[in-house]
Amino acid sequence: MNDEGTTKREAAGTRIEFRDITKSYDGSTMVLPGVNLEIGGGEFMTLLGPSGSGKTTCLMILAGFEAPTSGEIRVNGKRIHDLPPQKRDMGMVFQNYALFPHMTVGQNLAFPLEVRGMAAAERGRRVGRALEIVRLEGFAERRPGQLSGGQQQRVAIARALVFEPGVVLMDEPLGALDRRLREELQLEIRSIQRELGVTMVYVTHDQQEAMTLSDRIAVFNAGQIQQAASPETLYEEPATEFVARFVGDNNLLRGTVRSVEGELCQVEVGGGVIEAFMVEPLAAGAGTVLAIRPERVVLSPSIEYSNSVAAGVEDMVFQGDHWRIRVSVFGQSDFFVKIPNFIGQGGILPGDQIRIGWTTIDCRALADNSPRAA
Repeated sequence: MNDEGTTKREAAGTRIEFRDITKSYDGSTMVLPGVNLEIGGGEFMTLLGPSGSGKTTCLMILAGFEAPTSGEIRVNGKRIHDLPPQKRDMGMVFQNYALFPHMTVGQNLAFPLEVRGMAAAERGRRVGRALEIVRLEGFAERRPGQLSGGQQQRVAIARALVFEPGVVLMDEPLGALDRRLREELQLEIRSIQRELGVTMVYVTHDQQEAMTLSDRIAVFNAGQIQQAASPETLYEEPATEFVARFVGDNNLLRGTVRSVEGELCQVEVGGGVIEAFMVEPLAAGAGTVLAIRPERVVLSPSIEYSNSVAAGVEDMVFQGDHWRIRVSVFGQSDFFVKIPNFIGQGGILPGDQIRIGWTTIDCRALADNSPRAA
């Protein structure tokens, strides 16, 4: 595909569907008990979850390096199970770069094109274009050992892009880099994806990385997708307790629904009553988990909040741009408040008794599916 505009349009149309994908390595234990997920053309989808949650297995099945036990994957409506990895029109970026040390950068990039039988002139054009995209013009004659870690990862990204695939897959590609370089490359990867319009599927356990990069995030736990939504929706409207815990900081309070009125409910928590917004319908008497973000909690509120409770200051941690304050409420000593670092806020000390408050809409009532609730 020599026309760059055509490449972008075709890439933007690359849609992916996981349909009831299961995976078992021993015939009895299901690593993936049934994954359903649709990824739009040109979308940046991140598979996020802790180690062993099934996200990398999903990526390997999509790439063709693993076979599903059952179910199917469709790309633009067509089953791809009979296609080997090299026939799936997908570029792959690994954490360990996987570059050939005896080859130059240019040769590393040209190799997948040679395997596809591409003419030398076209190989040269595509290698030059890929190096331009990752800002490594002039590095074609260097060997991987002469490059920094960040430059090597750029080469790995360029190699995944060089044959102009419809889909690019990335498996923890920045995990070996230091924080500053990782943050820099996150922005570059996002910029490249937007420029090319390619569909990208990215695996990480780093929630901040997922929030920075993604159009949508699928949160995995124990082989199942807990929620797939935009970063903002996952943060503001977590659908399950696991998502509330895993995506950003959250204070969680367990209680029992006392009454329900519309989308709001009154919840008994440790001898007090909290008003909350219901994420899903809950009935009186049901167990619930309340999720409140630390930055949504106000110290010594000057206005009347729907939820205002007494708290004891247990500890204070300075974290540069903000203070992280641990307080005890309702007999629970791991409730956190996050406040900006500003001049004159230092009037609070450990041991102080204060009041804190938050709005109803910032207090999300989730179903309590813990064994204790059952």
